[in-house]
Amino acid sequence: MNIILCHQTADFDTLGAAVGLASLLSDSRIVLAGGAHARVKDFLRLYRDHLPLIERKSVQASSIQQIFVVDTQLQARLGTTSNWLDLPGVNVTVIDHHLHAPSDIQASSRQVESVGAATTLVVEKLIKASVQPSIEQAIAMALGIHTDTGSLTYPQTTLRDAKALTWLLEQGAYPSVIAYFLQPRLGEQLQELLTEALNHLQTQVHAGYKIAWVGLESPEFVPDLSTVTEQLRELTASDALFLGHCYKRHGQFCLSLIGRSNIPQTNLAELLANYGGGGHPAAAAGTFPISHSTKMPGILHALTEKLLTQIPRSQTAQELMSAPVRTIAPTLSIAETRRLILRYGHAGFPVVDNDCLIGIISRRDLDLAEHHGFQDFPVKGFMSQNVKTVTPDTPLSVLQELMGTYDIGRLPVLANERLVGIVTRTDLIQALFPAALTDTEKHILAESSSLLPAVEKNLPSAIWSVLRLLATLAQEQGWHLYLVGGGVRDLLLTPPTQKLQLPDVDLVVDGGVKPAAVGAGVSLAQALQKHYPAAQVSVHGDFQTAAISWHHFAQTQQPLSIDIATARTEFYPYPAANPEVVPSSIRQDLYRRDFTVNALALRLSEPEAGLILDYFGGVQDLRQGWIRALHPNSFIEDPTRIFRAVRFAVRLGFSLETQTRFWIEGALKSGVYERSRHRNGRVPALESRLKAELKTILSAAHWMRSLNLLGELNALQCIHPQLKLTPQLHWQIRYLSRWLKRLTLDAPPWQLRLEFLINELDCLIASEVAQRLQLPKDALQRLPQLVVARRKGQCLTKGMMTSHLYGILQTQPPLVWVLVAPILNPWQRRQIWEYLTRWQPLPPLLTGAELKQLGYRPGPQFKVMLTALRFQQLDQHICDRPAAIEFIQQHFPLEN
Repeated sequence: MNIILCHQTADFDTLGAAVGLASLLSDSRIVLAGGAHARVKDFLRLYRDHLPLIERKSVQASSIQQIFVVDTQLQARLGTTSNWLDLPGVNVTVIDHHLHAPSDIQASSRQVESVGAATTLVVEKLIKASVQPSIEQAIAMALGIHTDTGSLTYPQTTLRDAKALTWLLEQGAYPSVIAYFLQPRLGEQLQELLTEALNHLQTQVHAGYKIAWVGLESPEFVPDLSTVTEQLRELTASDALFLGHCYKRHGQFCLSLIGRSNIPQTNLAELLANYGGGGHPAAAAGTFPISHSTKMPGILHALTEKLLTQIPRSQTAQELMSAPVRTIAPTLSIAETRRLILRYGHAGFPVVDNDCLIGIISRRDLDLAEHHGFQDFPVKGFMSQNVKTVTPDTPLSVLQELMGTYDIGRLPVLANERLVGIVTRTDLIQALFPAALTDTEKHILAESSSLLPAVEKNLPSAIWSVLRLLATLAQEQGWHLYLVGGGVRDLLLTPPTQKLQLPDVDLVVDGGVKPAAVGAGVSLAQALQKHYPAAQVSVHGDFQTAAISWHHFAQTQQPLSIDIATARTEFYPYPAANPEVVPSSIRQDLYRRDFTVNALALRLSEPEAGLILDYFGGVQDLRQGWIRALHPNSFIEDPTRIFRAVRFAVRLGFSLETQTRFWIEGALKSGVYERSRHRNGRVPALESRLKAELKTILSAAHWMRSLNLLGELNALQCIHPQLKLTPQLHWQIRYLSRWLKRLTLDAPPWQLRLEFLINELDCLIASEVAQRLQLPKDALQRLPQLVVARRKGQCLTKGMMTSHLYGILQTQPPLVWVLVAPILNPWQRRQIWEYLTRWQPLPPLLTGAELKQLGYRPGPQFKVMLTALRFQQLDQHICDRPAAIEFIQQHFPLEN
């Protein structure tokens, strides 16, 4: 017999997981270790006969072959049934979803994964085994997922829980039945306790969160107090609540503690582990003996104090705001203001006169003015003048209240009556609902605070030492230092056991309230050089980005480059132009990047070292495997981002997010690349970026997959509008690459692939494209040669002597024939291959020096003689040196 054990005071999750296992395993029975929640009892009263339950006392220990323990890893929660775990010859399997919970069950098999409900793990087994449960079983399992995920709203909820619940609904788990058992129903005793709790509840506000606690006493244990706790928290709008219940059992005082919290980064399971309990970060409980009921208030107070230490410091306007602030003058026209809104993507602007904030103009204000035909009027007549402002230390909760109360979308931040920043609705949303860091399958860590140790573990120690030193140097200046971009992305995707090599490290310095000085990156680089004299420091661009490089870095003995930039923002005056750059905040610095997965930042400096900034959902996109652009104009501003999107998608094994793909297709259909190319003449920077992207794509091992995706998007038109990846061109370039792998040539493979693509165009167009992309001189010279070689190659016919074929092929350089071969027929390609691999490398039977030894005088005739001899050798008329000498003496006699 297989026994499935539910823990004491069974909830719907342990029951649902047990029911699912019972439907999967033959000859299995479910045993409740002792007691159940009130709603579980209600369910069992109706459905007990549909479930394979067996009383504990009815189990013959000798008949047990295997034991499954669900939703717990502690023997104490199994009551007297834990004795069965020690039976000889019995295999024990644990299935649980409390990833970091304590465990003392000795199991032969264990499945513990971080999902919202243990039932989810069992449902996935049913789906894999194609087992269809009964409707009653499906309802029990659906209740398990609903209760432990808060109907998919708790922080620990995963996509796997949602998929499992969807499948159960498909199996007949009626929502109306589920809703009936989810609704809290308080009996008379529980209602009295709820009233008592409301009358004695104690509260305090910390970091903008309301914390509550209350102690209750009764002569004996009262089941289902968790329902009272949930009702109490809802009625009092508490962010976290502890309920203590003191009662007597067998003459001994016992204290049950129940906790609920929706405060980010708090962990009730960790707090209650010291009180005989466990559970989830947001919901946990524990029971333990105490000497007297008078101890309960002190324990509740101590527990609350420990919770306060877990609560993250409330974010302030200083941390959330964007700075510096783009402002406009009151005399600016409505039409000009509209153009600025379109350029910067803002929803409004502060209006400043003589460095004094006098109003706010919003998109709604502009819409109203334009509706009445006031496009040429100044904004001062339409701006909002009664402006609500905040200071840099205004907490998040106050910002939220102000925006909600007055229905305003932006709050200017003033310090000493000067405008230093602005907080928008978007800033508030990103602060209140940050992207969750939960996906063990992709090794994305559950809490940002735990990321720094993982970074230290993943990076080579020598590189980590440099980063820590730079962080310390930044702290001394009052700056924040961040690792940004691809480095953060790759760290999140790298398994914990694998070292990550970062040959290029990108860092950003942020100054906090005030933007860091333009030269902040240079200052840090120069300070670091004092500790690493072998490092070379160079400064790039007007914005003074510092680059620190080593040819052979420390223990790694590998090249290393570290770029340190000051946080900045940019805008594009027109599509594909070089962006204009100004100092800014880390938030705006990240916003200027291309894709969400590259717009991540990891703080290296204190305070809050290890904090990950994810304003745009990049971590979620890493989990989903998406490449998503940050804004609709991304590919209009810089069309080469289309190629970057393809490159990252293929390299990471991701997909282009649907909206991003739509934006790419829209940009291409608009002809943005051609329009950009002809705006103010050629744009060398644009062509340079395009060439760099093409080089990276065509050099990679997965270049063909990238090319396929570019062809699917019709993105090769960025090279030229007439260029398309036809099935024929697709086959030809793949054939070319086979030759590139086997031949040693004088040009890199990526360049030859690009030349081949360009050669698909008309010769004059191909030459113009090659010059635009600044291909090397030899590539430009090859383009007209390819036209001639193609014509000559088509003249190669069966029946020709080898010497005749050789004579035609030697008229063009080998690289030209490599590029021409794929477009010829199979027999012609074979002759070119023979020419490159056999005929051309064939050692001559005689050399010029040997002709001199035979008495011939050097001169133009030598070439004629050696060519004639090679033709004889190729046609196999002459095979050795004596025959060669005889041929020369016979056909080219010496003069007397």
